[in-house]
Amino acid sequence: MKTYNTEQIRNVGIVGHGDTGKTQLVSSLLFTAGMTPRLGKVADGSTVTDWDEEEIARKISIQTGVAYAEWQAAGASGSAPDKTKINFLDTPGYSTFINDTKASLIAADAAFILVDASAGCQVVTEKVWDFATEYELPRAFIINWMDRELASFDRALESIQQVFGRGAVPVQLPIGAEKNFKGVVDLVAMKALIYTPDADGKAKIEEIPADLADAAKAAHEALVEMVAEGDDELMQEFFDKGTLPVEDLKKGLHAAVLEKRIFPVLASSALHNIGSDAILNFIVDEFPSPAARGKAAAYKEPQRKGETIERAVDDKEPLSLFVFKTLADPFAGRISYFKVMSGVLKNDANVSNFNRNGVERFQHLEIRQGKTAAAIPELHAGDIGTIAKLKDTTTGDTLGDKAATSFYPPARIPEPSITFAIEPKTRADEDRIGVAIHRILEEDPALRFSRDPQTKEFLLAGAGQQHVEVVVAKLRKRYHVELTLKPPKVPYRETIRGKADAEGKHKKQTGGHGQFGLCRIKMEPLPRGAGFEFVDDIFGGAIPKNWIPSVEKGIVDAAERGYLAGFPVVDFRASLYDGKYHDVDSSDIAFKIAGALAFKEAMKQAKPALLEPIMKVEVYAPDQYSGDIMGNISSRRGRISGSEARGHNVVVRAQVPLAEMLSYANDLTSMTQGRAGYSMEFSHYDFVPAELAEKVIAAHKPHAAEEEESASAANGH
Repeated sequence: MKTYNTEQIRNVGIVGHGDTGKTQLVSSLLFTAGMTPRLGKVADGSTVTDWDEEEIARKISIQTGVAYAEWQAAGASGSAPDKTKINFLDTPGYSTFINDTKASLIAADAAFILVDASAGCQVVTEKVWDFATEYELPRAFIINWMDRELASFDRALESIQQVFGRGAVPVQLPIGAEKNFKGVVDLVAMKALIYTPDADGKAKIEEIPADLADAAKAAHEALVEMVAEGDDELMQEFFDKGTLPVEDLKKGLHAAVLEKRIFPVLASSALHNIGSDAILNFIVDEFPSPAARGKAAAYKEPQRKGETIERAVDDKEPLSLFVFKTLADPFAGRISYFKVMSGVLKNDANVSNFNRNGVERFQHLEIRQGKTAAAIPELHAGDIGTIAKLKDTTTGDTLGDKAATSFYPPARIPEPSITFAIEPKTRADEDRIGVAIHRILEEDPALRFSRDPQTKEFLLAGAGQQHVEVVVAKLRKRYHVELTLKPPKVPYRETIRGKADAEGKHKKQTGGHGQFGLCRIKMEPLPRGAGFEFVDDIFGGAIPKNWIPSVEKGIVDAAERGYLAGFPVVDFRASLYDGKYHDVDSSDIAFKIAGALAFKEAMKQAKPALLEPIMKVEVYAPDQYSGDIMGNISSRRGRISGSEARGHNVVVRAQVPLAEMLSYANDLTSMTQGRAGYSMEFSHYDFVPAELAEKVIAAHKPHAAEEEESASAANGH
């Protein structure tokens, strides 16, 4: 396999709402570029980037697929000599799996946002735009599925411009629509590109049809004005000549895309391979190389701490690379996907892992075409590759030359929004679950796995029910671990509303040394999200310093076990201000128990209360359903925070308790005949209403005698 230098590389994220045709488009582009022998179809599971069994079965992307094409653009300039290597990142579009999209876009240098020609902008369209904005990516839109029933380029464009502004300007117009869609007008060259459906994706160049001549002229003039608007030299030329020559227009458009002033809009039919060569040409001519985007920012210390440094994406710089994705393969082991941020990575190199303080041997460098790997001797700055069986490296790690330490910041992934209990079906499954889950966790940073200290249940938390179901299916198919999913658990928390002053005393006399520890603490509430704070206010040696951490440990352990209903207690400060000890009988364990007893006594006085997670919800639907959607959200104890018209659609924003959202997906589908979508992410914790708190406590409190007392305390009685 040929290696490519930085100027010859394009890294493109393919993003958009679910079912906008991202995977199908990548399949068409690969076929057009001659990288695959046939045009793969999502319908029959033959695409390159959706190769996982679950993706093929569900016909959706669950994880980011990586593939590459080699393409010589028509009339390519000196900035793109010979062929260009295009690395595609085919990302998930369903909100349940959108965290993988965000994590993978770190490796992109530009993004295509796909929009359904009949549906226009949808919930995830805005989400992926925000990701691209966060990473400062140049981007363009593709209005896809122009061959479908009810497809409308004008309506979809109106939707895009309403949401993202007038910078979204067409560089193509469609020729025909629905079953008559057969090509596009290139508004830069002012030529018609005519395609044969289901062919090789390469256009026959013709003159613009007469019935489109006026529309094409008006759209060309609008494009010229937008390009000239941000460049004084081009603006003067535009005023002098009334237009711009094609070469100047191309240069101006390229600069405007790089500066994120213009977001070009193209048209295609990914299913019938119409527009593919024009899209490939656009990537080479208009999207930047990794070097053209400018220097990459890194930190001197991990966790986004310390001094920031900038490093050019250049072969001459010290080697650095960032691992943006990990795949757990039951046969090949851990496969690390990385981007070379600077320098040249050669096969068999020894590379330092700055996050783990270790060294990794990069044997058998590879590039990926979906699940297929091809060996490569070296990778230049800006390129994307994979390596199998690194010892300690995981997603988010930075590796490189040990003499030039740096840390590239990983993606910020939201906390899981839903938790299920999982139960191994057999003892053998229980024995295997630890190793299997650990491997799945390595490839999915949006998952959490734990064991409930009270119920001893295994808990699996993810971004949604479908997310967790997919993980369970992977465990069964890859690692032969059979699990039963139990109803989702809402991750309630407990807190306090008032202050308390309490004593904890542990005294036990047995043969020989006894046990003695006494501590006095004050407790007070903290703001939501503050967590736990421990204050050492001991004076005069009332408790020796070596036992003060034991008191804190006792409080922390007791808080983790909960007081009202077994949920962790959060957002409080515990101040240790006095105590007593015995020269012989005091010990770490004695003061740990005393701390736990003091905590329990303080909770009785501090007006304990139950907290529930509140989710930020966005629903995107045709406007005729807005009343039903708002009414349904209100019935779920939701608070509408706003709504906004987007063409023929509406976006409803609300804050809703997670406990009320567990069945929302099915209800929304029924309510809108499957025409709506929604996204949900954690917002904050808030108090559970008193009558509901009583029910939750009653359902979780193990002893009926304690239920009544605790429920009464929760309600401030």
